[in-house]
Amino acid sequence: MMRLLCMGEPMAELRKAGDSFAVSFAGDTFNTAVYCRRLLPKGDRVGFLTRIGTDPLSDGFVALAEDEGIDTTLVARDAGHNIGIYSVQTDVTGERSFHYWRGDSAARQMFRAPEDLAALDGVEILYLSAITLAIITPEAREALIARLAELRAKGRRIAFDSNYRPRLWTDRDTARDWIGRMWRMTDIALPSADDERALYGDVDDAAVLARLRGWGCRSGALKRGAEGPVGFDPALAAGRFSPADRVVDTTAAGDSFNGAFLAALLTGKDEATAMDWGHRTASAVIGQPGAIVSETPRF
Repeated sequence: MMRLLCMGEPMAELRKAGDSFAVSFAGDTFNTAVYCRRLLPKGDRVGFLTRIGTDPLSDGFVALAEDEGIDTTLVARDAGHNIGIYSVQTDVTGERSFHYWRGDSAARQMFRAPEDLAALDGVEILYLSAITLAIITPEAREALIARLAELRAKGRRIAFDSNYRPRLWTDRDTARDWIGRMWRMTDIALPSADDERALYGDVDDAAVLARLRGWGCRSGALKRGAEGPVGFDPALAAGRFSPADRVVDTTAAGDSFNGAFLAALLTGKDEATAMDWGHRTASAVIGQPGAIVSETPRF
């Protein structure tokens, strides 16, 4: 059985380097897959499900994924579309500004074909984000959520991060509806406090936790940046987390947290340990440029 399957949109990343650009690859759920794979035993399979093109950048993405040990069996090729692209620049505080070319990316065709949905069987944890939901058609969203409900009834676990990006949704109410449906069927909740407050108007972190607990979220962590995470299990004591030593680029902070958190659970660790792994990994990642960095902690 595959330990973890991440589903979503990979993108070519163009990063300003002096007067030119360096090319790499990233994407929220792909980043999570990479950071989880790095922390698992060698034989544990972490897969990525997506659609990409037949263009040279798509070839580069597959090469990187395989170098990181990601199972690319479920990466489908679409000759009619290319991989999405984004450029990123960071300011002196590590905050980012982006430009995207993704409106007709191959990943937007996901879950239209029955084979995409059939491929979700035989996985211990299925992970997606609201970006995954936002880029596919409403019909594909409906089919995906129905399939996830079937698999959850069979004992598979669903992990989800809202990762709310307003520009990807037609309007806020539509985003609230679909994301709320996902929260109500999530086993491992990995939201960011800022995203949840922006989407639902919660007055503070306590309100976010109360709402999501009311929707059934009992496992996972609310990410709060430098303050550190807080668990959804009310019996879990609040931890103390040190801020990162330095902040260079916050691009994959939440994604790397999610990957390390899931790796800890998959190796039998408790949720307090999972939050520690997540926070320490994210702190290391934001101290380096790029979404996929070379140096990450070992536990």
